Amino acid sequence: MHILLTRPLEDCSELIVKFKSLGHQVSHLPLISVEEIIHDKINFQDFNGIIFTSANAVKFLNHDEINKTVKCFCVGETTEKKARSFGFQNTIAAEGNVSNLKELILQNYDASSGKLLYVSGETISVDLDQQLINEGYSIKRIVNYRVNHNMNFNEDFVKELKQNMPDMVYVYSQNSGSSFLNFIKIYQLESLWMDTNLMCIGEKTSSILNEIKWKKIFLFNPGEEEFLLYKI
Repeated sequence: MHILLTRPLEDCSELIVKFKSLGHQVSHLPLISVEEIIHDKINFQDFNGIIFTSANAVKFLNHDEINKTVKCFCVGETTEKKARSFGFQNTIAAEGNVSNLKELILQNYDASSGKLLYVSGETISVDLDQQLINEGYSIKRIVNYRVNHNMNFNEDFVKELKQNMPDMVYVYSQNSGSSFLNFIKIYQLESLWMDTNLMCIGEKTSSILNEIKWKKIFLFNPGEEEFLLYKI
């Protein structure tokens, strides 16, 4: 099976190795790059819990002055794995989307337990902080990274792709979905995906690519990539 992965290399290198070990052909088309944003200095002692909505939010946070036993709420297993790699011990993961993350916080953290630090990227699809404030929580949001759309693609890669279209393509965010649609239109690939299964995180991401004719569209959470191989 030919699989196209679209995340930055550092975020999908393990998956590339895994899929190749299973005998699949893997192509890599990074649609976005991630850039750190410098934010105001934070007094971490003011917070009794941290919310991470992506692995990048963990990656670009200055961890030196943080108590690693603080309760961490992570949007999914990938984000939790990143948090644990930086030494956070008291982590709990939702099932890969912000709605589940909100419910996880409501069930496991009382509003009276203290202020929460919400760490995210510049662009968010759900105003989680405002929703929790409406529930009586005290939250401070900091933005520590932004996503940039890749605009330059390798011409040889595009030629090879046209000759051997993938059976599956994984798209992980609305930003990536927008970049992918732009890539398809720049190279006039609109009519070539009818035998390709599109795997998207969330309906908002898939809706961006609905104008393209796909074989099927599946929704998934991070960590389910291998499982999806057996659904098609």
